[in-house]
Order: sequence, then C-alpha cells, then structure tokens
Amino acid sequence: MEESTTGFWADIGQFIETWSPLDIVLIAQNFDRFLYGALVTLELTILALILGGLISIPMAIARANKNSWFNGPVWVFTYFFRGTPLLVQTYLIYYGLGQFEWVRESVLWKPILAQAWWCALIAFTLNTAAYTTELLRGAIETTATAKVEAAKAGGFLNWMRLQCIILPSAFRRALPAYSNEVVFMLHGSVVASTITIQDLLGAGRWLNRQYYLASEGFITAAVLYFVLVLLITRGFRYGEKHWLSHLYPEETKKAREGLSTFRI
Repeated sequence: MEESTTGFWADIGQFIETWSPLDIVLIAQNFDRFLYGALVTLELTILALILGGLISIPMAIARANKNSWFNGPVWVFTYFFRGTPLLVQTYLIYYGLGQFEWVRESVLWKPILAQAWWCALIAFTLNTAAYTTELLRGAIETTATAKVEAAKAGGFLNWMRLQCIILPSAFRRALPAYSNEVVFMLHGSVVASTITIQDLLGAGRWLNRQYYLASEGFITAAVLYFVLVLLITRGFRYGEKHWLSHLYPEETKKAREGLSTFRI
C-alpha cells in the first residue's frame, strides 16, 4: 500500500516537472511569501475602507445638504481623487511630499510620511473616501420622502432623522454599489507593490525576478486575487439578501437569488 502511494506521488511529481506549463513545485515552495503578501494586501485594503468610510459619512452629509460652506470643498476633494489615477495619488504622497523641506522637518516625516506602508494607506484611504462619499450622497438624497415626512410628523429633530431614518436607509441601499468599491479597492491595492511594499502582486514580482520566470508569480497572484474577490462578493450577496430583501417585489426575489453579485 505504501509503495503504491509513493508511486502515485512520484508519477504526479514527474507529470508536473515534465508536462505542466507552470513550475508548480517552485510556487509551492514559496507559497508562504504569497500568503504574507495576501495579508499585507488585506491589511491595507481593510484599513483604508474603514478609515475612508468614517471620513466619507460627514462629507456625504455635507454634500447632500448643499451647504455652500462645506459642499464646495468636499466637491473639490471628491473631484480630484475620483478624477486622477490612484497610482498618481500614491506617487504624489510617497515621492512628492518629500520634496518639501517643511514636510521633511515635521514630526510626521520619519514615523509616517517616510514609510511606504503609511503613504499607501493614506492614498488608499483618501481615494476610497472620495468614491464612498458620492455613493452615500446619492443614497441620502434618494431617501424616500415619505419616511422623512413621517419622522417630522413624529417630532424627530434633524439630527434624529439623520441618525435613525436617513443614514440607516442610505447604508442599506448603498450596499450593492459599495461592493463594487470594495472590489475596486482590492484591485487598486496593487499600486502598493510599486513603492517597495511586498503585497500580493509584489510577491509575484519577486518570484518572477528571483527565478527568471515569465508568468508563475503573476498567475499565482491572479488566482489568489480571484479567491479574495469571490469571498468578498459572496459576503455582500449574503448582506444584500439579509438587509435589502424587503425592498424587492416578491416575484423578483427568487430570480435575484439566482443572480450572481460578481461585479468586476
């Protein structure tokens, strides 16, 4: 029995070495580096989404209220970060800020602004904050008038209507669009590998460079990105079923359950 098992694995190894277009053994030997890169990617993405989400809430409220004192600056912020590539924004923070002497002499230089990881996090946070602000603004502005009027009739003050009626409804209705933003942020995190951060794509680049390979590192990274996106979209699909099912007509619920929320 042991001999047959050994022979089976020997045949598998021989097949991989002889016929496989990829060096799977080499990938397996260095897979721990890909796992570490995936953790770095998730760390940057999740922190950026959390911080960007917190920043976007007051900005979305300001945009929806059309207050000229706040709406203008927030519009400029969102227009800049939505209108320029994430790569450019990251380079401006990582390479550009160091050109100013007053920045290099500040207390934030060595612990934060001189570190690639922090610069990437700042760029990702500001970028996703701009997109999330516009998502929430649209959701706030399209809140059903009947809900707001009912809250007014019930004696709810402005901040109470915002906290108890408008924002919870906006968060739920923005969920499908926000799933796209999460996926785009995950994909955009590959920018980190261009400023010396060993993220998931950085691990693929390292493997190709270290062993003079053409595609093994990139294909492995692509497969892992695919798995992460699949998990994210499945999670949002569950959330949509849980929090948004009451918004859909009964006859379309079964049809929606069969649709994939795989948005790329």
